[in-house]
Parts: sequence; C-alpha cells; structure tokens
Amino acid sequence: MVSLLVSGFTLKDKPVYTKAELIGNFRPEEHPDFDKLRSKYTTKEEAYLREEVYDAFKDMWKDAKRDDIELVIISATRNHAYQANIWNRKWNSFGGAEEDRAERILQYSSMPGTSRHHWGTDFDLNNLENSYFESGEGLKVYQWLQANAHKYGFFQPYTAFNAFRDAGYREEKWHWSYYPIANQLQRAYTHIVNYQDLNGFNGFGYASKLDVINNYVNGIEVPQILLNQ
Repeated sequence: MVSLLVSGFTLKDKPVYTKAELIGNFRPEEHPDFDKLRSKYTTKEEAYLREEVYDAFKDMWKDAKRDDIELVIISATRNHAYQANIWNRKWNSFGGAEEDRAERILQYSSMPGTSRHHWGTDFDLNNLENSYFESGEGLKVYQWLQANAHKYGFFQPYTAFNAFRDAGYREEKWHWSYYPIANQLQRAYTHIVNYQDLNGFNGFGYASKLDVINNYVNGIEVPQILLNQ
C-alpha cells in the first residue's frame, strides 16, 4: 500500500521522505537520520551518510580490511548547494552551446536536485577515474566490490551502457549506493518531484528538455541478486 503526502512520500511501515530531502534542500549535519563519518573511513574533514547506510558501510569496510582491501569514502552526502557549486563551476568552464554544455556535464555530474548524493545513501570510493579500477590495486578493490558489496546492500548504479541501461551517466566504478533505502527514495522521487522543483543553478531550464528525471535519476542498473532479496 502506497500513501502519498503533500510534503513527502511514505511506504507502509516506512519513514516519510520529504521533497527537501530528495532534492537536497537540507543540511545533513542537522538531520536526525544522518551521522558524521569517522576520519578512518573518509578523506573529507566532514562527511555524512544516513545512519543505516553508515552502519552497513562499516561492516563492509571491516570485512574488506580483513581481505587486505582498503575502502575510503572520498565523497558522501552532497546537498543542493554543494552540487550547485560543482555544476556551476563546470558550466562556466565548459564552452559551446548551452544544451551541449549541459549534456557534457551530465556525462559524470548531476544537475542539482537530481543527485543520488543528496539522499545520504551513495558515496564515491577511493578514486574518481575508471582507469584506477582497471589495473593494479584499484582492480583488486573493484573485483572485491563486485563479488561482495551486495552482501551489505550496496551496488554500482552507473554501469557501462548495455541493453538494460542505455541512458544516463557514463560508467562510474567508484560510485556505490545502498539499495534498501535508495530504492525507497528513488520511488519517492518519481512520485513527488517535478521539473518545477529543479532550479537555482545555471541552465536549469534544460532539466525538462533533457528529461533528466527519466534519463538520469532513473537511468540506473540494479543487479538481480539485490532485486531477488
């Protein structure tokens, strides 16, 4: 049974998620469901995740450590203002026609209000280059994640394009998401967020033109092993 609210979305026996949470209009350090990460888990001076996500990551981190795998979060929750800084910086540095510029940024960066990093369920690990995860220590880390991350509820949402994922961001081997909560938030997003909510950054008018909710917010691939749980 799904119950829609004016200000948010809830599943039966599940918490309410507000529109502000979904589009990043809040401060994670002030949100009761978010915890600050200890320094041994992150390179950031201040980084936050939802409490359940953080607990699952700590379990994964501990088991990875036992297998001689180092997992370090280099980016966690990013609110709307943080994402707008990333977007606007790229907007001002990239040339070309505005729509082409937006599409170029969208290869690897979300429009503010559409990022999974707003949700407190997603983080970037170790390095922001796919090439790092294709050889040496990075490949060892990636192979461990592919084999084990699902045991803790995590998956790589932005895989290489294939028959099941033919739109959205390019592959990001560093980006991992906590499915049990992110799935709820994604469902909430599609119910209560619309294009009028995506504003406050350069080129926001292209959000609807490029259909970023369908093509990017929903442009993910979930492994069958998690769908079957």
